[in-house]
Amino acid sequence: MRVSPITTTEMHMATKLSVKQTLFLGLTLLMGLAALYWILMETGALTVLTDKQALREWVDRLGVWGPLAIIFMMMTAIVMSPIPSGPIAMVAGALYGPVWGTAYVVIGAEAGALLAFCIARLLGYEVMQRWPRTRPIFNWLGKERSQTGLMLIVFASRLVPFLSFDAVSYAAGITPLSFWRFLIATLAGVIPTAYLIVMFGEVLITADSRGLTIALILISGITLLPLLAKRLWARQP
Repeated sequence: MRVSPITTTEMHMATKLSVKQTLFLGLTLLMGLAALYWILMETGALTVLTDKQALREWVDRLGVWGPLAIIFMMMTAIVMSPIPSGPIAMVAGALYGPVWGTAYVVIGAEAGALLAFCIARLLGYEVMQRWPRTRPIFNWLGKERSQTGLMLIVFASRLVPFLSFDAVSYAAGITPLSFWRFLIATLAGVIPTAYLIVMFGEVLITADSRGLTIALILISGITLLPLLAKRLWARQP
C-alpha cells in the first residue's frame, strides 16, 4: 500500500492545530491558577499564608500531614507569584528543624521551579524563538559557553532571597537553557539559602519587618560569599 507524502497544506494545518492546542492549554492553565488564587482569597487561606504565626499554628495542627502541606505550599508559592514563599520556609524551620525543614522546603521549591520552567518553556519558548528580533539572541544563547553562563546566572539568583524565585524560573523557561542545567543550578543554589532561612526560622518568625530585612540581607551576603571569593581569587596575578 502506497502512503502519500504529507503536503505543505497538511503540515501548515498541523502547525496551526499545534498552536491552537498550545493557546488552549495556556488559557486553561491561567484560568486554573486564577481560580485557585480566588479560592485562596475567598476562604481566607491567603491571609494565613502571609501571617507567619497563623501559618505555623495551622501547619502544626496538621500533624503528620504538615510536611506535605509545606511542600505543596512551596510549589504553589513558586508557580503563583502573589503568594510569598518566605513565611512558609520560616515555618518549616520553626516546626521541623534545620535538616528536615530544609529538605521539605528544597523539595517544594525545586518542584515549583521546574513546574514554572516547564510552563514557560511550553507556552513562551516557541513564540520567542520565532520572533525575528530575538532569533539571533536565542542562537547565541544556545551555544555551550552561553549555556554555562545562563546556568551560573540562575545559580547566583537562587542565593539572593530578594530576587523573585518564580520570575527567574519563568524567565529561564523562555531561554534555550536546558532542563537539566536549570534543575542542577536551581538545586545547587536553593539548598544553602533554604538552609539558612530554615535554620533561623524561629527568630525570623518573631522578627519585625526591619529585623527581617536585615536578616535576609545577611543571608544573601553569606550565600554570595563563595562567589565573591572565587571572583577575587581569579583576579589575583
